[in-house]
Amino acid sequence: MTATALCHGEGCRTGHAGGRPRRRTADGSRLCRPCREHFAAGLTELAHLYEECGRVLGGAAPGSLRERTTGGDLPGLPFNGAAADVRAKMVSVLGSWSGLVAQQRGFTSPPRTVAALTAFLLRNADWLAAHSAAAEATEEIARLVRAGRRAAFPDPARSIRLGDCPEPGCSGALALAVRAGARAEGPAIVCAADPGHRWTSDQWSGLSRSMDSAREPAAEAAAKTERWLTAADIAQLWHTPTGTVYRLASEERWRRRNRAGRTYYNESDVRDCFDRRAAART
Repeated sequence: MTATALCHGEGCRTGHAGGRPRRRTADGSRLCRPCREHFAAGLTELAHLYEECGRVLGGAAPGSLRERTTGGDLPGLPFNGAAADVRAKMVSVLGSWSGLVAQQRGFTSPPRTVAALTAFLLRNADWLAAHSAAAEATEEIARLVRAGRRAAFPDPARSIRLGDCPEPGCSGALALAVRAGARAEGPAIVCAADPGHRWTSDQWSGLSRSMDSAREPAAEAAAKTERWLTAADIAQLWHTPTGTVYRLASEERWRRRNRAGRTYYNESDVRDCFDRRAAART
């Protein structure tokens, strides 16, 4: 494999089918750098999607952004067969690729848990990227991620409550409408009391700061209205792959809370992180 070969990763292959040229591979690999990074991000996301599917399987409702309040657990939903099928498929596919790596590299196979299997594959991602089956590996992992997202977040449409409208004299609440497949269109943040109070999700960082400045200055009052977001909410608001969200949460040590088995991240930490990243690109 030379540095001038064309990438056969899942991203480049689907892009080529849509008329975009394939990128060149990285040295010693069968994948270009973006496809290699996307492959690793997909493995990272699968570990989290497996847990999210477990929540749906157990009857928990798909979550959304929540302000910290008192009260009971979220309402439940019936048993979800699709989530069960996806979880079984994850173990099967990840176990198969881990078995290939272990056999050909002389390693001990990891335990057949999604957390252990994805960690093992991530440690051997560069080796897989140079393997003759790299194209198939990226395709199967990408397919698993898409299936996991559909099972973990099955609602075709939902509304994420973001807080009180910052427009002077308005008593309405803001919500982000999230619909399947609508990410590219830039979902709108709309006030329930006045639809004219509308922002795109790209404006969320500035809007969020305006909402924060309008709050009571008391620390106790600020804590009560502190916003917490799920990884899916963050991906929608900042147009970022969910796998990248999980990586940044770990690297940047975002504050987190757990409720009904679901992880919520502190919105201020998230916003500051993405603001720094945007500033670094300018």
